[in-house]
Amino acid sequence: MIESDLLPKTLCKSIVAALLAIMLFACKNDMETISSFTVDDSLPSETAKDVELIYSDSGNVMIKLITPKLNRYINDDPYIEFPEGLHLYFYDDSAMVVKSELTANYGINWENRKVMEVKDDVVLTNHKKQEVMNTEHVVWDQKTKRIYSEVFVKRTTPDGVIFGEGFEADESMSTWKLKQPRGEFLFEEENK
Repeated sequence: MIESDLLPKTLCKSIVAALLAIMLFACKNDMETISSFTVDDSLPSETAKDVELIYSDSGNVMIKLITPKLNRYINDDPYIEFPEGLHLYFYDDSAMVVKSELTANYGINWENRKVMEVKDDVVLTNHKKQEVMNTEHVVWDQKTKRIYSEVFVKRTTPDGVIFGEGFEADESMSTWKLKQPRGEFLFEEENK
């Protein structure tokens, strides 16, 4: 407190009371100002870099996911985005052998819908059958255990190359069906 022979004590008390009143009013909450601070839904709730996730079932590794960046959005329809691409490895049930792979430059996994979409230079590889499928968009419906596309597809096998306008496959990618297939087909005649 300011004490001086020049200022009477009552004036000093008045100055202190005025300063306290100013400080109290300066700290008042303005509800309009507070409610103007909203969370931006376009920003991810979580972000991770150089991620390696392993999905297992009953102790057996089923899928390994590798991505340089992962963004998770928690909203009414939560999803995980892979803006810098992803690489999925699908394993044999027990032998830890990679049976197939999927790579793409972008991916999004809708958590509640159980649907994953990948696009931009998508490559599906079935190691057992030595088959490779190239396309620009693939949907993996985890509920129906189906993988499909409605866009141009190139399928390369040891016997040649076939093109189509989309495909359907089971989740293990062991059975494939090309839509509107075209290409060269080799038929061998049986010797009689």
